[in-house]
Amino acid sequence: MSRTRTAILASMALVAGATGAAVATAPAAIAAIPCTVAYTVQNQWSTGFTAAVTVTNNSAAKSSWAVKWSYAGNQQVTSGWNAKITQSGTAVTAANETYNGTLATGGSVSFGFNGSYSGTNALPTTFTLDGVTCNVDGGTDPTTPPGPGTGTRVDNPYAGAKVYVNPEWSAKAAAETGGSRISSQPTGVWLDRIAAINGVNGGMGLRAHLDAALQQKGTGELVVQLVIYDLPGRDCAALASNGELGPTEIDKYKTQYIDPIAAILADTKYAGLRIVTTVEIDSLPNLITNTGSRVTATPACDVMKANGNYVKGVGYALNKLGDVPNVYNYVDAGHHGWIGWDDNFGPSADLFKQAATAEGATVNDVHGFISNTANYSALKENNFTINDTVAGKSVRESKWVDWNRYTDELSFAQAFRNQLVTVGFPSTIGMLIDTSRNGWGGTARPTGPGATTTVDTYVDGGRYDRRFQTGNWCNQSGAGLGERPKAAPATGIDAYVWMKPPGESDGSSSAIANDEGKGFDRMCDPTYTGNPRNNNNMSGALPNAPVSGHWFSAQFQQLMTNAYPAL
Repeated sequence: MSRTRTAILASMALVAGATGAAVATAPAAIAAIPCTVAYTVQNQWSTGFTAAVTVTNNSAAKSSWAVKWSYAGNQQVTSGWNAKITQSGTAVTAANETYNGTLATGGSVSFGFNGSYSGTNALPTTFTLDGVTCNVDGGTDPTTPPGPGTGTRVDNPYAGAKVYVNPEWSAKAAAETGGSRISSQPTGVWLDRIAAINGVNGGMGLRAHLDAALQQKGTGELVVQLVIYDLPGRDCAALASNGELGPTEIDKYKTQYIDPIAAILADTKYAGLRIVTTVEIDSLPNLITNTGSRVTATPACDVMKANGNYVKGVGYALNKLGDVPNVYNYVDAGHHGWIGWDDNFGPSADLFKQAATAEGATVNDVHGFISNTANYSALKENNFTINDTVAGKSVRESKWVDWNRYTDELSFAQAFRNQLVTVGFPSTIGMLIDTSRNGWGGTARPTGPGATTTVDTYVDGGRYDRRFQTGNWCNQSGAGLGERPKAAPATGIDAYVWMKPPGESDGSSSAIANDEGKGFDRMCDPTYTGNPRNNNNMSGALPNAPVSGHWFSAQFQQLMTNAYPAL
């Protein structure tokens, strides 16, 4: 039950879209009104609330803006999004971000925040836009929180459900030329450090995302995609994605990272959401391919194999998160150009089984696996198959395939799912494939097989994936957006997803100081000539890239240009 304040200007009521912004034009009869503000308490519980604010500007166009109001009680803003929000006593100021400062005449902008309170949570009564008092346009103040859902897991969480659109990513995408074509697509929310749980630099934290998801959910089902990514000694073979925790800090990982996440996800307020987790990308596969006597081994990976903290960390995460009835854990399974070789395929499945039964976890805590996370492997190569023979040689003998058993992600994911069931995972597990950057369209996309002169001309002339080598992973030049997210697209596949948000960098092209624990990896340097892990090929990376996870406009534009299917 809720009490609703009567709108002063009902004809001006705005409904914010998935991106958190709405645009309306003021009718001529009320054009003299300088501005209108709608303040809505979307969710409220005993100690906190989530609010959304939409401001409409009916005066001259603005290149920057600031909205101010005061509380009558002890409300405190704790985190916000789409605005820089500060508070002094009861007075609150919300100023534009760099990407949404433009506010046209008749235009609107929306932002939101989480807050705390005790006693009553009265609505503010007066708002100003750049010092000018605005009219108040409706608003709601729930007195009870929304009821919990059933929490019953379904076979495929994506079936019949919408998927959460991250408003922070959506705003960045929409701010790019042409970006509005994809800004409403769902992407993963990356919890890549402890601070991300509560929000970094004023950004949305986990609760803020879940609260926003409740609003997007409406009366139907909705999936929220989270990337759990902060293992001790994280990603021992790729410096660009190193993390904040040292190799031995397993206890800190458990108590300061996984436990707080699990506690938030277990809040009954969120029981009606379907929460999909991608658990710890890249690290477990490194224990197979980059340890021991292999030419691709690294000392850091040997350390992590010896101390067992990757296995312990993944097991602990699966156990704790798997206890939440509406959480669906998907473990990262690398990609075909990593795990698809005979020496890696079976041992990887065995290792994943070991991790899934460590630290109190069981295979039933695993709902499925995800391949190609944040990678570029083509979904389906149509111009050649692994069984083709050219000039007396198998396609497996080509330099590109290099004796791999698989030529693309779809065939690998389906086969690896079968292998995982063979080693003891439930037959109900499903696969996800990250298609955010594996479209490889544009003018360079082949329209048929290559010349049959040699097996290499045949494969190289026909392959969609234009990387120098399948081991190349950083900001790949020529890549494009892949298949749009969709549920149940193929046998054994729960969904194609955009777990890696397009436009977020894989790593910096040169060393950049940062406080995120992220190093400089030469595989992100376009001048780098390679190492044994990519058969000493050029890196294929784009120049002028920022630190991993930061916005990379040039890459975003290229991904749209080379999208397949085309935008």
